Amino acid sequence: MVTRLYSHPIFLEHLTPIGHPERPDRLRAIERVLDDEIYSPLDRIVAPFGDEATILYAHPERFAEKIRKAIPDDGIVTIDGDTSVSPKSWDATLTAIGAANAAVDDVFAGVADNVFVASRPPGHHAEKETAMGFCLFNHAAIAARHAQNRHGAEKVAIVDWDVHHGNGTQDIFYEDPSVLYCSTHQMPLFPGTGAKHETGVGNIINAPLTAGTGSDIFREAFLSRILPALDNFRPDLIIISAGFDAHHRDPLAEINLTEEDFDWATGKLMDRAERFSSNRLVSLLEGGYDLQGLSFSVGAHVKRLMKG
Repeated sequence: MVTRLYSHPIFLEHLTPIGHPERPDRLRAIERVLDDEIYSPLDRIVAPFGDEATILYAHPERFAEKIRKAIPDDGIVTIDGDTSVSPKSWDATLTAIGAANAAVDDVFAGVADNVFVASRPPGHHAEKETAMGFCLFNHAAIAARHAQNRHGAEKVAIVDWDVHHGNGTQDIFYEDPSVLYCSTHQMPLFPGTGAKHETGVGNIINAPLTAGTGSDIFREAFLSRILPALDNFRPDLIIISAGFDAHHRDPLAEINLTEEDFDWATGKLMDRAERFSSNRLVSLLEGGYDLQGLSFSVGAHVKRLMKG
């Protein structure tokens, strides 16, 4: 089992205001964990800069230009109450897109069975024409379209276990039966979407969890809603929107998962990737704001990816 890791120093240069939870230290914490000897088999690659044209897979050109024009020459500019850009934010998010698309290329070429992309800013809240929730562009959605456009994937599944619902991904694919979007998330919570009745054209599977939920309820949601949907869909590729803010230490939510839960969920998705998509699985970092909870959870996730 070959697991590839994409990262890049530019991801540290997307700056947010002092005290903001989505901060460069998140990646530094992940880097420290993955420097352990047990991760030495990882195939570590410097993330490539993305092709700007691929933004248009998920977003209209006028929106891409709006984000580009918002990038300041110095300082930090807020787009909304949660989301900001700094001078290197364009380069960071384009490199995150480049890494996500390269990861798709890797699994279709067979040079890796699965890939973890340690990037920031995150992406799953970015709707077709709205940047929000710390996110500028939707990397998972762009990567799904890249799989379809470049590699002829007929069906792509995106599984999102971030504690916040991926409203952006749902918005982009709400009427597209070629992409299955499955999400576990706390509700009610930002951004306010993700109810069970939001089903798109039968391709949206939401499994909202109440505050205080722990391992048992999370795993039951996977077993009763997420995995059966994957079994019925039989995807050619699985993309994980891998947020780790459902960890019990995280300050932004009240779901009480442990790193063992992320290990378990990773294994279940790898089982489906083996059955349906020749092991093709791409995992993209989303949320996770307690540094210990994030780094330990990523460590467990990547270790499972490596084990096969």
